[in-house]
Amino acid sequence: MLVVGFPTGAFQANCFLVAPGAGEPCVIVDPGQDAEEGIAAALREHRLSPVAVVLTHGHLDHMYSVTPVCDGNDIPAWIHPDDRYMLENPMRGLSAETARFFGPLTLREPREVRELDDGAKLDLAGLSFTVDHTPGHTEGSVTFRHRTDEGGQLLFAGDTLFAGSIGRTDLPGGSMERMTESLRKLLTLADDTVVLPGHGPTTTIGRERAGNPFLTGAIDLDRGRGRGL
Repeated sequence: MLVVGFPTGAFQANCFLVAPGAGEPCVIVDPGQDAEEGIAAALREHRLSPVAVVLTHGHLDHMYSVTPVCDGNDIPAWIHPDDRYMLENPMRGLSAETARFFGPLTLREPREVRELDDGAKLDLAGLSFTVDHTPGHTEGSVTFRHRTDEGGQLLFAGDTLFAGSIGRTDLPGGSMERMTESLRKLLTLADDTVVLPGHGPTTTIGRERAGNPFLTGAIDLDRGRGRGL
């Protein structure tokens, strides 16, 4: 299995390309700001053919490049219906400060958009992903689970869970109560589950269970503020 990841844009949101191996079809996860060049370089280097983009949520730093990437490769974008509105109007999901940073933008949906359901199985590029609805950072946040042929499990966590932190809940559509429920769902996963978050380094469920202050009770979840755009 091949996973290529790199940070994108001013907010360093992680974009991933996932494939069974070099020279195979691939899935693109979260093509953020200025991601097009990095995606094109990875496609060339590993001889990959994209078949779909999947979005962990609708924030601008994770989907800024979704339309040119999808329409340029004639592939669909997958997003949870509760976040679909941000594809055309991302400012509705941002704080006033962040909206000023990006300035006025005119965006549109890709030509083909498909909606994600909680618990759905996505069979894409010869890989199977399980979709889990994990609201809290946004109303339509999701994670994608994939079990490798070797028996390990990968979790593309978006801005729900980071190494040492969690996604912030103070933006429009955020909810600490729903985030807490989503984190409880993730903590049912095996300790050796590899977490590929929306920002920052890779971690594991076991490492976060043991040392993430938002999960160990060192920070009061009702008052703590996580990371993300």
